[in-house]
Amino acid sequence: MNNRYLLFVSKVYSFSILRPLQAAIRRRKDHVAWFLYSLDPSHLKEDERCLFTVDEVRQFHPRAIFVPGNWVPDFFPGVKVEIFHGFGIDKKGHFDIRGLFDLYCTHGLLTTKPFQALKKKYGFFDVVETGWPKTDALFRYKAASTWKEDNRIQGPVILYAPTFSPSLTSALHLREAIGKIAQKGTYHWLLKFHPKMDTDVVRSYQQLDMENIHVIDEPDIIPYLHAADVLVSDTSSVVTEFLLLKKPAITFRTKSPAAHLFDITKPDDLESALADVLQNSGKFLGEALKFVNMMHPYVDGKSSERVLDATDRFIAQTARQMPPKPLNLWRKLQVRRRLKYYHLR
Repeated sequence: MNNRYLLFVSKVYSFSILRPLQAAIRRRKDHVAWFLYSLDPSHLKEDERCLFTVDEVRQFHPRAIFVPGNWVPDFFPGVKVEIFHGFGIDKKGHFDIRGLFDLYCTHGLLTTKPFQALKKKYGFFDVVETGWPKTDALFRYKAASTWKEDNRIQGPVILYAPTFSPSLTSALHLREAIGKIAQKGTYHWLLKFHPKMDTDVVRSYQQLDMENIHVIDEPDIIPYLHAADVLVSDTSSVVTEFLLLKKPAITFRTKSPAAHLFDITKPDDLESALADVLQNSGKFLGEALKFVNMMHPYVDGKSSERVLDATDRFIAQTARQMPPKPLNLWRKLQVRRRLKYYHLR
């Protein structure tokens, strides 16, 4: 009998995280379906199955539910597996234990060690280091031609991808600097904004109407990570994704400055930072490679397979040894309110 798995999505950016996992499930000839909370089904592709109600999920009866967020309905059948929405270990809530998950699939030592300590403290979940499914698409990505080739671009390509968080984003500070640099025509700019970015901020960048500035509307950032020579960002997990490709990144007032980052604190420093990084990229990559080996050492594009293997082992061996999760009545009530589901079964 083929296994059944559910992909639980509550944010638009989760599709690119879960689709490599869906591909791995399909390669095993197993069944997979999606449940979208507060998202339009138009985000799904024609060959992707969507379940719309709790009763449909119960009838589908998944053996496991994969979640790149911080909550999941406890009344859905199946083992609840947390795979995370990014590399942002410095962001609030990344290491919060909410009592909803059975298995945490971590990315590398920097996340594995803290969650192993939390496992020892709480005891009702397991932790397995697998790598992050989204990186499978990053490492498996192949295209007949790059964006740079398709657009006959000569010269360096800079990808600007800020986080959306008002307290962390560089978007409010770098617009003028990016505009001034772009006017000189030295670089080609790709601007990729988070789906939750303030629309007024995005509109202000769209008004930078120059031939060498391109605002990316599509959700998939991977082709542009490959196309760019340098990334400019802030406290965003996209920085780690870019460093995994062994290319340098510049951050603006990152929350956690470190040796592997070229961090600037003043907008006027951006132009000289770009010149420095492009001329001496090797100088900045040594520490970056040490960091990514700690954050995400897997570059084989098979993290989804490891997640599935870890889930199978948990179900076959570990689940029966786990103590029950906490009652969490208030949090469970909040989830039931979200889905308007109040049945006791």
